[in-house]
Amino acid sequence: MTTVLTPATPLTAADRCDRCNAQAYLRVVLLSGGELLFCAHHGRKFEPELKKIAAEIQDETEKLTASPTAAEDER
Repeated sequence: MTTVLTPATPLTAADRCDRCNAQAYLRVVLLSGGELLFCAHHGRKFEPELKKIAAEIQDETEKLTASPTAAEDER
């Protein structure tokens, strides 16, 4: 399995978890083709099984704890 560190296409607020429809923070590219999107909660819950079937996992859960940038502070 490869974890994507610098994704070509970042996840946005429009990307929704396939399990609960919350905002997705993980994109799992499957070995068999296709992809699944998960919120942080379901990504953690299903992680052991996902690692078995994933070609890549794009993990953007750091966005949940990131501090605002200086530009956002100036608003």
